[in-house]
Amino acid sequence: MRVDGFAPIGDYAVIGDGRTMALVAADGAVDWWAAPTVDAPPLAAAILDPEQGGTITLAPEGGYRASRRYLPDTSVLETTYEADTGTVRVIDSLNAGVNGPLPWTELARRVEGLQGEVPMRWTIALGRRMTAAMPWLQQHDDFFLVHTDRQDVAVVADQLGDPVMDGPELTASFTVRTGDRGLLALSAVDRLPLQIPRASAVSDRLDETIHYHRRWRGRIHYEGPAEEAVVRSAAVLRQLTSQTTGAQAAAATTSLPEKIGGSRNFDYRFAWVRDASFAVDALADLALVEEVHAVLTWLLQALSHTAPEVHVFYTLDGRPASDQMEQVPFLRGYRDSQPVHVGNSAASQLQLGAYGDLIDAVHRAAEIGYRLDARTAVMLSSVADRACDLWRLPDAGIWELGDTQHYTISKIGCWVALDRMIGLAADGQVASLSLPRWKIERDRIREWIEQHCWSRTKQSLTFYAGTDDLDAAVLLATRTGFWDRDDPRLATTVNAIREELGAGGPLLYRYSGQQDEEGAFVACSFWLVEALTYIGRLKEAHEVLEGMCAYSNELGLFSEEIDPSSGELLGNFPQALSHLALIGAATALAQARRPG
Repeated sequence: MRVDGFAPIGDYAVIGDGRTMALVAADGAVDWWAAPTVDAPPLAAAILDPEQGGTITLAPEGGYRASRRYLPDTSVLETTYEADTGTVRVIDSLNAGVNGPLPWTELARRVEGLQGEVPMRWTIALGRRMTAAMPWLQQHDDFFLVHTDRQDVAVVADQLGDPVMDGPELTASFTVRTGDRGLLALSAVDRLPLQIPRASAVSDRLDETIHYHRRWRGRIHYEGPAEEAVVRSAAVLRQLTSQTTGAQAAAATTSLPEKIGGSRNFDYRFAWVRDASFAVDALADLALVEEVHAVLTWLLQALSHTAPEVHVFYTLDGRPASDQMEQVPFLRGYRDSQPVHVGNSAASQLQLGAYGDLIDAVHRAAEIGYRLDARTAVMLSSVADRACDLWRLPDAGIWELGDTQHYTISKIGCWVALDRMIGLAADGQVASLSLPRWKIERDRIREWIEQHCWSRTKQSLTFYAGTDDLDAAVLLATRTGFWDRDDPRLATTVNAIREELGAGGPLLYRYSGQQDEEGAFVACSFWLVEALTYIGRLKEAHEVLEGMCAYSNELGLFSEEIDPSSGELLGNFPQALSHLALIGAATALAQARRPG
């Protein structure tokens, strides 16, 4: 149910083609579609402004009941509409080619009459792509062209009525009867010649896309808790990962709020080093070795531009990201949550945890059979040396805060960087005269954390040095091996975090004092599952995992946060970190349950 033109964030499904994604609401509206890539300006952005953002709608004209699913073993969406007079099915796909992404971006919407007859309507009203440009239409013999900013979009409608131009909008009404089949296709390119698609060719590619998804699904090897949720999460991560660069976008969208009406609205269409590290781990656990290689390749290529410095995130083509963050003043923002942003100022922050994330990813790859080349080994050694230089500094922390502190999780990240480099050296993967220094500094970091980042009052690792406030991110200390699993400080830290940061049931806030600022953070609860598993509390871990999976939308998708009072999804969507944490939690629990 829309409120003032806005659908709930959890009402959206996502479809993707290996370069970009689109969000489709249950009422048939494509309210977000960036082309040709995830980080490109959107052709449709009604999720941020129903009037000016742009949308592509296709649905019955009268009342109906809608049910949705992904076609089995695919990310192709099926929506079934039951009206009083009949039933119709719509299949939505961002089509792939024979061997992967098409040279252009192609949205296919197939309509199939199942029973009776259903009056329907479609509308194409593309937006301004977050610029000053205004879209305009051209009519040709059997197709239409929409021009907006640098993008040209061909529109082909087959057996879906007679389109009518109304300014920049294109619309048609039609009736679907039992056995009817029609197609709406949009094909987009950015400053390139545009091939006008034939409806039959688009339909063939839709069928091939279904087969393409199913072949990929057959490569996932996982048996364990929350199997359906794990497989769907893997599919979401595949959609968020560029098949041309290997970069994994943190989310498909920008500026969806962490609290309705709030100002924490950021652009997540970049690739975080942290997420790439989690991705290597999660994909390895699912035996998706090609995907591991793609993410690792992107990560090392991105690092080559900045080493020995490790940036927080990079662009999807592996370049250092600008810290310019521009506002889009003419868009309302989701449910009037201002501002709408393009870009992310956190690009220039110092986040020491990134050093650990990066080297941990390489170490995990080495565990599954990778051998480092000489250039990578030298580059990683320089990164480890830089971590030795920097770990004593305050930073912005994992949550990218403006208040720089000696964050506990950042110090643990530096410990991880040096610990993993020592491991790589022991395995003969790197050779460096700095090895003695790495060992000395690793031990100093542990001593510093134990002295400055432990609360005797709460018997817990703290948010940062000198405070008793807590941070759910320190749950990650368990997966790093910072302390042995039978160290009682781990158990008391877990207990303190659950008590102080709990938001009801399995939900957790990120850190102390956030109850009135934002929703519960999805990934934190899955990190709790990992922590409970690590310290042997498997029954509790399973309960939290099951409880969290129930908070996804009906298609198994998560955003960044959850409103504890309503269960509403909040923040950018779909969120890579949420799905990465889900896989990490489930696979950790599955491994702990295996005999031996």
